[in-house]
Amino acid sequence: MIGLVLLGAALVASIGAAELQRGRGRRGGSSGVGRFATLEDFDGGFQFCRLVVREAGNGDGAGWSVDYPRAEMNLSIRLSELTRAPVSMDAGNEPRPLLVNLGEPGVVARCPFLMMTEPGRAYFTPEEAVALREYLLRGGFLWADDYWGQYAWDFFEVQLGQVLSSASYPIVDLPRDHPIFRQVLDASTVPQIPGIGYWDGANGTWERSPRESVPHIRAINDALGRVMVLLTHDTDFGDSYEREAENPRYFMKFSVPGYAFGINVIVYSMTH
Repeated sequence: MIGLVLLGAALVASIGAAELQRGRGRRGGSSGVGRFATLEDFDGGFQFCRLVVREAGNGDGAGWSVDYPRAEMNLSIRLSELTRAPVSMDAGNEPRPLLVNLGEPGVVARCPFLMMTEPGRAYFTPEEAVALREYLLRGGFLWADDYWGQYAWDFFEVQLGQVLSSASYPIVDLPRDHPIFRQVLDASTVPQIPGIGYWDGANGTWERSPRESVPHIRAINDALGRVMVLLTHDTDFGDSYEREAENPRYFMKFSVPGYAFGINVIVYSMTH
């Protein structure tokens, strides 16, 4: 298991010290970015699938496109560099992340891993709730990240309740000794991660209020105790990937542990 100090050194070497100082990250370009995936886009390698959802006007947050596409590009690159996972690449050797929606359940079923960002305004139609439920109960994995405050939590919790009954599938806190924190890399001390703009402004780790100063990493498990829905609330893993090279201090403090956790999550989703 690689510790965070060694991981940080490896990532700095990968990005390059000059790139860090210039504040430049991998932006990347991919033939699959900006359109919905089709079955022909899947080639057997890992592809980061971002779930595009409907958004309610009375919800909270900026929606599904936050951090897109740089977060998935960068996380996929680090996954390919730090593990043996076969990451799907295009002709330019860039990752091939995908956009998917629940109206195409056959396409979604090909994704071992789904990501949602700022889900505090997401809502599912009854048909979409059924499609997501079937995906999860057949072995799929959903990670919802970057929503802050009680209102956003409550709003999305109601939507999840339409997908999975809270009586049968309760939301639980993940203890730091859960395997997901040590699947490949040691992420047991992962901190609260703020968006870089909030951190630059005040150097705090919450985005709105000190009441949000404690991050929550929670899950919904299947009948065998395996995580099928991961909820990272009052924290922003996506920014730690998207903005990896914009500030060297932010990188070492947040991107390094953020990558450790994110890589663990992906490997866990593909092996459980």
